[in-house]
Amino acid sequence: MNQSNLSVLAIAGSLRKSSFNRMALEIAKGLAPAGMSIEIFERLGDIPPYNEDVRGGNDPEAAVALADAVRAADAVLIATPEYNYSIPGVLKNAIDWASRAPEQPFKDKPLAIMGAAVGALGTARAQYHLRQCFVFLEANVLNRPEVFIGSAHTKFDENGALNDDMAKDLITQQLEALKAWTLRLRG
Repeated sequence: MNQSNLSVLAIAGSLRKSSFNRMALEIAKGLAPAGMSIEIFERLGDIPPYNEDVRGGNDPEAAVALADAVRAADAVLIATPEYNYSIPGVLKNAIDWASRAPEQPFKDKPLAIMGAAVGALGTARAQYHLRQCFVFLEANVLNRPEVFIGSAHTKFDENGALNDDMAKDLITQQLEALKAWTLRLRG
């Protein structure tokens, strides 16, 4: 890893093109510290439901692409919505597929989680459940700062601009912490 060019794979846990979490990742791209580039994985919707019968040489190409992208990135940033107090099915499905790849790509990978939702807690429960998944997968999840963008419908405008200075500040702090965490873990 070149310290001056840290690559971060970003995953929005919603398929909706104008989701608050996709908007948050676009904001993160603009707030990334010097030496960090963020690329959003665009093929989450192409990953079919996980099916053990399909595994083993026949993994869907989009699932293989996600595993390869996670493996190639220096770190991962996930922005998740919260559906029914938990992780969206499409995000969990993608993690399940990628985690079955040879040389499981999340192992030892620095990872940060953020989320935006219309509810007041801003994906706190979904983020907690996501952390539990990554404990099993042995990812190195950044503990703080946490980014919970509650009442997101009042904080993003129709063009995707974030009008909440505290949320922008937390995103900036999280990205700086992710960069420091990644460099520290990679030595």
